[in-house]
Amino acid sequence: MIFPLSYTLFFFCLILGIFISVSSPSWFSIWIGLELNMLSFIPLITIKMNFYFSESALKYFLIQALGSTLFILSSCMLLSFPQVSPPLLLTALFLKLGSAPFHFWFPQVMSGLIWPQAIILMTLQKIPPMILISYLSMNSNLIQIISFSAILSAIIGALGGLNTMQLRKILAFSSINHMSWMLISITISDSLWIFYFLFYSLISLSIVALFNILQTYTLSDLMKFNQTNSIHSLLIPFNLLSLGGLPPLAGFIPKWMLIQLLINNKFFFTLIFLLSSALITLYFYLRITIFFLLLTNPSMSIYKKSNSSLFSLISNSFLFSNLFMFFLPIMFLLF
Repeated sequence: MIFPLSYTLFFFCLILGIFISVSSPSWFSIWIGLELNMLSFIPLITIKMNFYFSESALKYFLIQALGSTLFILSSCMLLSFPQVSPPLLLTALFLKLGSAPFHFWFPQVMSGLIWPQAIILMTLQKIPPMILISYLSMNSNLIQIISFSAILSAIIGALGGLNTMQLRKILAFSSINHMSWMLISITISDSLWIFYFLFYSLISLSIVALFNILQTYTLSDLMKFNQTNSIHSLLIPFNLLSLGGLPPLAGFIPKWMLIQLLINNKFFFTLIFLLSSALITLYFYLRITIFFLLLTNPSMSIYKKSNSSLFSLISNSFLFSNLFMFFLPIMFLLF
């Protein structure tokens, strides 16, 4: 799909909103950055005025507007009600992030997006809320709230992906599950969650780029995939299993580091929920992989060439880079 030139401006404003949010010295300027980010993403959603794009844009706007209202209200209450304002501020960020128990909008919005929009929602749109939550995690009274949201996100993200055939919803619930690991990382280390987020973003970008090239949106689309393209046949299982955190693939590295920190800090209760959810998410990734490898019909092809050779080159570069990251855990073990 070829995007109009005006969308470059909206994407630039979206990035500008992220920078304003994470670098502002006051809550009001942070709120302005969040609003700029939200209002820039909505035109990117409505690239075509059909029912699905319009529904996703409306849902996203209403949820983000509610989160922005809570955010500016709680920031105004910081001096007058210092005990009530931080939890309310954290709630607003959970709502904008799509973390449990305010996750309900995220899979619904994701199901109405095309893949370029979906990867923005899964990665870039998480940066401002996550960084602001890391600021709030310095308040020891909020650690338990963040941990509760993380445990709930792990459970919902794992169970939600079991009963859907849409790839976008599967990745949405997977994103909710990965948020639980990042939220727990925030409570332990300021740098580990950034490391986890970078790995998650790269692997997700690889998967989404591949699905966008193949124009697959459901498991039935994968069933029609032409396996004569051996490169894609190899990359789809590797990327999915890496996102699921199967050792020794690259997606296992940040989880392994967090598991070690949780054990060292004796957070065994939290670790049980995270590991259980990781096994469930790995199960439905294995299900997709087996479904793809065993049940595909080689006589049918849905492969479509990209409209832009540059985009195809960049996409394949991300795919191969993630495949070569297979060797990183082995190097991590050796050194």
